[in-house]
Amino acid sequence: MVYNKEPESEPRIYGYTRTATTVLTHFMCISFTVFIAVLSRPGTSLFSWHPFFMTLAFSFFMTEAILLFSPHGSLAQKFPHKTKGRAHWILQCLCVTCAVLGLAAIVYNKHLNGKPHFTSWHGLLGLLTVCVVGLQSVAALPLIYHSLAKGWSLAKLKRYHAASGLVTYLLGSGSLLLGLSSAWFTASVGEYTWYLSALCTALNGLVIMNQVSRAYTAKKRLQS
Repeated sequence: MVYNKEPESEPRIYGYTRTATTVLTHFMCISFTVFIAVLSRPGTSLFSWHPFFMTLAFSFFMTEAILLFSPHGSLAQKFPHKTKGRAHWILQCLCVTCAVLGLAAIVYNKHLNGKPHFTSWHGLLGLLTVCVVGLQSVAALPLIYHSLAKGWSLAKLKRYHAASGLVTYLLGSGSLLLGLSSAWFTASVGEYTWYLSALCTALNGLVIMNQVSRAYTAKKRLQS
């Protein structure tokens, strides 16, 4: 019937725009991570490892882990979904490892200097984010080893994982944004550099949020 023949494809310019946006996101997450690495100079002090590892975890590894599934500009676009899933989980494990190391560095640094722990919103949100991202990676095991998902449909697990993963990513982005307001960062950069860094983090969050929400909407449309 005529009313069932709805256009399945969108204007080509939209696809080009999303591809360009995804490529830009790759560039921004890599550039921001390199910038923080140069600024913090990891190894020069115990504290220097904290911004380096946290940025590596949430700006690079976690962003790239989600972009693997992007239909526009994924670095693993030609690989099967199963391979993407394994690569995604490996990147997430690297994210957790870096996040734990970054958390350990700042905790031990504060301990050595006799400073109180988790007294700022940045510290509290950062601690929450590290805990959540660890749980998120463990909870993803049934998606790789389906025998662990007894009593749960794989489709439902994927929906829950996508939704919780988006929340986790936004927590990480929020923690990075609060970190940009720290005394160390504001004293190390100028006003324009601060706004550019905040813009990179915010734009990455918007792109990831759009990717996950569009993928979920598309699946709902196919199931209806």
